[in-house]
Amino acid sequence: MQALDCLVDPVTRGHPECPLRWTCKSTSKLAEDLTSQGHPVSARTVAALLRQAGYSLQGCRKANEGSSHPDRNAQFLFIHDSVRRLQRRGQPVISVDTKKKELVGNYKNPGQEWQPEGEPEEVKVHDFPDRKLGKAVPYGVYDLSNDEGWVSVGINHDTAQFAVASIGRWWAEMGQKRFGGAKELLITADGGGSNAYKNRLWKVALQGLADETGLKLHVSHLPPGTSKWNKIEHRLFCHISTNWRGRPLTSYEVIVNLIAKTTTRTGLVVRAALDPNLYETGIKVSDEELAKVHLKPNKFHGEWNYCIAPRRQSS
Repeated sequence: MQALDCLVDPVTRGHPECPLRWTCKSTSKLAEDLTSQGHPVSARTVAALLRQAGYSLQGCRKANEGSSHPDRNAQFLFIHDSVRRLQRRGQPVISVDTKKKELVGNYKNPGQEWQPEGEPEEVKVHDFPDRKLGKAVPYGVYDLSNDEGWVSVGINHDTAQFAVASIGRWWAEMGQKRFGGAKELLITADGGGSNAYKNRLWKVALQGLADETGLKLHVSHLPPGTSKWNKIEHRLFCHISTNWRGRPLTSYEVIVNLIAKTTTRTGLVVRAALDPNLYETGIKVSDEELAKVHLKPNKFHGEWNYCIAPRRQSS
């Protein structure tokens, strides 16, 4: 057992030069090395000994987020208080983000689905993108107060203009009916990507949305390194992934329909639509253009928390 312990966990057991340190520690490899050390044993016995010693097969776990911002918790509290304050006033609060881009075509999708025995769905062996079909870019908007979601499925690039267009489409298709008399909208978002707090085009596009809707837009970004805490990740996106598991996403129509048919036992409602527009990348925003944005930073981390007021009231 001592020899086996040193092979399985050589560094902490004081044997950093263990011959199995850089190889797959399968039971057959462990049995082979133990036998060479004078402990003749089978792979099956090694497995039993490992279980007896408290070992089990485990993968890696994402837990180390690296260094965190000193105001991380304070920012989460700020967002929590802002959400509650607007909800008490009956104003809409949404969580937004881009879901992972998906290849469109007859490609393998992770997960399993019930099929007749011996008749699995046949898909392409290699995941080389189809130039004609391209990729799907799902941008989601999740209504925190009503457990409702909207997803715009883009066809080319995830840009700030696409992100804001998706929010605008949610408002037109769902939000305006739910919050007819709303004067404000709180948007919670990650700190990077198309809705990054450093993205000038994001702010310019939001100004256009504020002007069009007449809504005063409050924006709060999650602190760096905390994107997995975004509400939309585990209240909307995870359920979409579950709904289309094991199914090839053969067309945009399939993707939109699978997203729109996503439900949960708690009553999640999702609507989706294709956005066929082409969004240009690399657009630069000048200082003069940014200065025209009616942006008011909050006293607490104004780079993360700010308000954009409409330049005119919508008719």
